[in-house]
Amino acid sequence: MDKEAARLIGAGIAMIGAIGGGLGIGVLVSGAVQGIARNPEASGDIQTNMILGIAFAEAVAIYCLVVALLILFVI
Repeated sequence: MDKEAARLIGAGIAMIGAIGGGLGIGVLVSGAVQGIARNPEASGDIQTNMILGIAFAEAVAIYCLVVALLILFVI
């Protein structure tokens, strides 16, 4: 296996963690929508916490992207 193939495989493996971010955001939004449907008066608090949770879940996917780009272009 040459160096280029190993870099491409490594970058692909590094991006597997982005699946967790996508699943986390889906579960989080689903729970928030259900919470707002059950208690519309609390929609402001639920929406604020949902957006904060989405930011943290998305950070994991961004870290995976940064690692994959480092593998592709730096190493």
